[in-house]
This record gives sequence, structure tokens and C-alpha cells, in this order.
Amino acid sequence: MSARTIIIDHGSAFLKAGLSGWNEPQLVLPSVVNYIPCRENPGPSCARRRVSLGIDICRPDTFSYPVQRGRVVNWEGVEYIWSFILEKHRLEHEDFPVIVTESPLKEPVDRQKTLEILFELLNVPSVLLADQLEMSLYSSGLLTGVVVDSGCGLTRVQPFHLGRPLRPGAKTLEFAGQDLSVYLFKSLFKEDYNRHNLFQLDTVASTQMHKCYVPQNLGDELDFYQSLPDGADERNSYHLPDGTKVELTPMQRLAPEMFFSPQVFDLQGPSLSQAAMDSIEACEASLRPLLTSHVVPCGGNTLYPGFTMRLYQLLASHFFPTKASVFAGSSRHFSVWLGASVVAHLSTYKPEWLTREEYDEGRRL
Repeated sequence: MSARTIIIDHGSAFLKAGLSGWNEPQLVLPSVVNYIPCRENPGPSCARRRVSLGIDICRPDTFSYPVQRGRVVNWEGVEYIWSFILEKHRLEHEDFPVIVTESPLKEPVDRQKTLEILFELLNVPSVLLADQLEMSLYSSGLLTGVVVDSGCGLTRVQPFHLGRPLRPGAKTLEFAGQDLSVYLFKSLFKEDYNRHNLFQLDTVASTQMHKCYVPQNLGDELDFYQSLPDGADERNSYHLPDGTKVELTPMQRLAPEMFFSPQVFDLQGPSLSQAAMDSIEACEASLRPLLTSHVVPCGGNTLYPGFTMRLYQLLASHFFPTKASVFAGSSRHFSVWLGASVVAHLSTYKPEWLTREEYDEGRRL
């Protein structure tokens, strides 16, 4: 096994990459590519356009996300991003093996496409495809627990016992951070909202990052805001990138309530907390107390102030008198990457690695 491994955790919004052994990924990039028509031969086809990373400020309408709702929708874009990551590391280091984390929703054909890109196009020496939720569990130092992952595209819940996933408890909700973003786009900019407008993108991102939080009780929090005179709370005020001062509504600041009360935002399906409860209750009765006391939140949405406390209170109330515990690490937005960094050095995972020679042999059979 190599002393160092390149780890790629490719999410719907961001890609985290770096060498194992570090406390955090060395590269965090938006999972965005843009296509620019060639001046010599303009046109919409793949052969007539150039692909590059990120958003082109001169052509903001040309960018797209190659991974959506945890599924790859643009393999060309994925290949371009991965090639950029590997070339950057190869300039500084030798040719290391690669761990790519993958969603539990990935189909066999997607796994095969991943291996094809890594071995045939990017020439990596060996590959380990690692389950994202399993990696999050390992980053917490646990082998048994319930991983509650909420990122940009998906919210997923998966219980584990001694490192093994308990399949009956798996839950996937197709609402996550991007739905919260859409709500803010529509409420802030009304009929003029445009997700390719850089001014609006920056406004929504800043609002989410600096103003939004999860209330412990939505009704009480709304009553509190209603009792305040206009302008009494400076935290409700926000300066747009052009300097204009606006007053955020209570529901704009409380938008992360969406994860606990989706029906308030006209979204279907159970809440994140209900999915966690249903997940635990789908497991054997003898395991439920242990699972309830080892809940591991991860993903960017869990960083909202008040999120982990709200989740804990709902679980503690539902499963009383069983003790509930929520393990909320400060680096939980990187937990998948950190777990893969741990696994890179575990000898127990050695049989899971696939070498280029083994891949080539499998293709000949």
C-alpha cells in the first residue's frame, strides 16, 4: 500500500480532493464546468466547444453542474475535473493510487464508467471506490451508528452496525441544499430570479452562509420576529453586493427549517428528522438504543446554527427514555473525505482495491 493516496470526493456542489494523511482536503472546488464555443468553429456540439472549470464571468449562462442529485449527468465534465485534480498532484508528487467516493445510488454502469475514466483515460495505478456514507461514519471514529448526510443534492440516512450497512434502514430524500437555494432565489428576486445571474448567486450564497439558521421552534421564533419593531434587529438587514440595504423576512432567515418541516415550504416527503427516526425503527429492536445513541450528522447543511441541537431534541423526544446522542464534529462538511483518508491506510481494505493490471485482465475475459 502506498504511503500516500489521492482522495477525490465529488459532490453535487463541491469537489474535495487531496492526499491522505492530511486533516482536511487541500483542494475544494465548485463542481462546475462551463462550455465556450470555439471562435474558429462555433456550435453546440461537444466537438465544437471548449470545456473549462468554474464560471466564466463573461459568459455566466454557459456553466453547469456535472453531478446532480448525487448522479453523474455529464461524464465529460467529470473527466475534465478529475484530470485537473490528478495533473495538479502529479506535478508535485509521484503517481499515487486514487480513492473516489461514490454515492450509494450509483448504478453498476456508473461504476464501470468511473473505472474506465480512471484507468483508461487518466492512467491511475490502482483505484478504490468508497461508499460516501461509510466514509462519514469512519471519520467519526465509530463503527456503529446512524449517518445523517445532507448536502447540495440529496439528504440520506444510513444506519451501520460494526461497519456493515443495515439496508432496511436506508433512506434517501431528494430535497437538500439546492432546494433551499431555490427558495431563497424565488423569495429574494421574485419573478426576476435567474440561477445563472452572478449577482443573484452571490446574494443567495452569502445569505445562506451568514444569515440563515435553524430555529428550535418555528412558531416561537416567528412570534419573536413579529414582536420586534422594524429595523430593531440588525441581523435581519443585509447589504447586497451593489451596496443596497435590504431587510430579510423571518422565513428567509429561517429557511433551513425546510429540513425539519418540508410541508411549510410545499415540499413533499418526510422531514430529515422523520427519516432518521424511520431509519432507526426499521432496524432490529435490539439495535435501536445503540443506534439512537450514535447519530452522526454530516454534509454542508448540518453546519447551519441550531441544526444539530434541533435534530438531537427531536430524536431525544421521540425515543425517550432511550438516550440520544449526536456526534457533531467541526469538520463534518469534510467527513466523507476525512473518512476516506483513514481508510487509505487500513490493511483491511486492501482486498477492495483494484489495480490497473486486474482491470485490464477483467476486460480481456
